[in-house]
Amino acid sequence: MPTVSLIWGILALLGMLVGFLPCLGSLNWLNIPFSAVGLIVSVVALSQAPPDKKGAATGGTVLCSIGVVLGLIRLIAGGGIL
Repeated sequence: MPTVSLIWGILALLGMLVGFLPCLGSLNWLNIPFSAVGLIVSVVALSQAPPDKKGAATGGTVLCSIGVVLGLIRLIAGGGIL
């Protein structure tokens, strides 16, 4: 499960980066819920992982958090949220 959360975080971050391109900012409307679900999966994986194997789950949590926050910033800056 920690590996799934890390892969999910990487995909969320890639989707967020594509959403930063001009004319593709509306992709963040799909990426923010995707990142939020990935954040939930990552927190569950972090809580279930043994103490010595929490690196991938922590990475997934950080990447999904970055995807949510920067996606919201992009939507607000681009006028996607009024």
